[in-house]
Amino acid sequence: MERVLPPPITRHRINAEQFHKMAEVGLFVPGERVELIEGEVIDMAPIGSFHCGNVGWLTQTFSAALNGKAIVWVQNALRLADFVEVYPDLALLKPRADFYRTAHPGPDAVLLIVEVADTSSAYDRGIKAELYARHGIAEYWIVDIPARSIRFHRAPLDGRYTDITATETPGPTAVPGLEGINVDLAGAFG
Repeated sequence: MERVLPPPITRHRINAEQFHKMAEVGLFVPGERVELIEGEVIDMAPIGSFHCGNVGWLTQTFSAALNGKAIVWVQNALRLADFVEVYPDLALLKPRADFYRTAHPGPDAVLLIVEVADTSSAYDRGIKAELYARHGIAEYWIVDIPARSIRFHRAPLDGRYTDITATETPGPTAVPGLEGINVDLAGAFG
């Protein structure tokens, strides 16, 4: 008897425009946290209070240090490609007069992406790091709450970061793309 194999699994990828249309017609629960990763809708982890506090602290710290030299973009959309729209905890963007009101910023607008990792540490070190490197994000930092460390990903090449370092004693750190600007990360863990 001849064995019949099931048909291959096909996935229906959606693009960013379809992703937004789904939200407009109410396919996502209001306030539901999702991202579009390579055409698939991915649920994001819930945000705990320590995570929220770290994002707030980073926002204030970067805003004070930058003094208007970059846009501090907090948990807002970045359109990395037609099939990729992410909502990092914090991004620093090149200044633009319209503050990106007419279109979501893309990879060319990004100076830095920062993710605060609590329960999402493995995801941020793996899938997110690969995604950001593949789309040419020059610098990506992970504030890893369980490890009490900050991981710095730099120099993307062929879909991966070639320079990855970490510190458990954060301090003054140069802000990428902004000559002479430092941010003091010493209070990153409270």
